[in-house]
This record gives sequence, structure tokens and C-alpha cells, in this order.
Amino acid sequence: MNEVDSIFKKTQGAAEFSVKYFEYLNKVLLSINPEEIQHFSNLLLQARETGNKIIFMGNGGSAATASHFANDISIGTRSKTKPFRAISITDNNAVITAIANDDGFDEIFTQQLQVILSPGDLVVAISASGNSPSVLNAINYANENDAITIGITAFDGGKLKNSSKYSIHVPTNPKEYGPAEDAHMILDHLIGAYLSRVIL
Repeated sequence: MNEVDSIFKKTQGAAEFSVKYFEYLNKVLLSINPEEIQHFSNLLLQARETGNKIIFMGNGGSAATASHFANDISIGTRSKTKPFRAISITDNNAVITAIANDDGFDEIFTQQLQVILSPGDLVVAISASGNSPSVLNAINYANENDAITIGITAFDGGKLKNSSKYSIHVPTNPKEYGPAEDAHMILDHLIGAYLSRVIL
């Protein structure tokens, strides 16, 4: 039984459940290594200075987070003269479905990287399990082509935590997608808030 199931069994109604859920989420957030956040922020600032792309990807809920991250960093920071060149490769349905149809879903991110990746670009993979083949294939390709790879993970980190050159790990119990993806979105807003102020 994961922690959210345990909370549900021990509480009565949505109000009490929400209080205990928030308490658990707070515990998860305080377990994230802040030095990993610092390092990721530094890599983003470095990419801004060099003009390299920052490429986000993920599946399912992590795809939505990837899109949100790209928006908040590229547009939300309001840096027009020297922008963060952030994009999400989860957003073009025509490209994704063409690749998935012709060559298989596991290729949806790798084949996009083959077109747009340049040496020194940041490739940020978001995956709660850390074991999505489409993400792992793309990270391996990025590593082999002189990109800087970052895995944003949860659960035990899966293969992505070790395959990426750098990582931010959100320690949750297995299959706790809610708290994991909550934390990933908070990381997006936290980092976006920090960057928008540090570049002033």
C-alpha cells in the first residue's frame, strides 16, 4: 500500500484527506535535495548565456509538465533580449503520431532530437518511474551526441536517474503519481520564479 492509499484509509472525507495529503506532499518536497535544484538552475542559466536550446520531454502527465516548463522558462521569465530557448517536444501531435505510426512509440523523442539537437543543448526528461523507453532512448541518443542531460524523476528514480548526467529526484513511494507529478510541477514554478528574478 502506498502512502496516499494509507492516508485515504485513515481519514474521513475530502477535507481530512486533503490535510493529510498536503502534509505528505510537504514531506516529499522537503526531501528533495536543494543542491540538485541549484545545479539545474545553473545549467539553465548557462544555456541562456551560450544560446543553446533547452529541450523538455515526458509522457502522460509528464508531457504536460514538460510543456508547462518550456512555457514558464521561455516566456514566463520575460527575457526577450537574451531568452531561454526552451521548447517541449511533446507538443506536435502530427510529428509524434507520424513517428509512432511509422517506427513505434519508443522513437517519438529520439527522432525529433535527430532533427533539432545541437552539441551543448540541454535535454530534460521528466518521468516519475524513470523507466519509459521513449524517454530512455532519447536520453541515450542525447548523451551520445554531446548534449547535457537532466532527469527529473520520482519513485526510486528508475533507469533515467542513472542514465542522465544530472538529475533532480523526488523521493516518493512506487506508483505515487499524484505526489510525484505535484512535486514536478512545483519544481517548474519554483525554478521559473527563481530564474525570472535572478536575470533582472
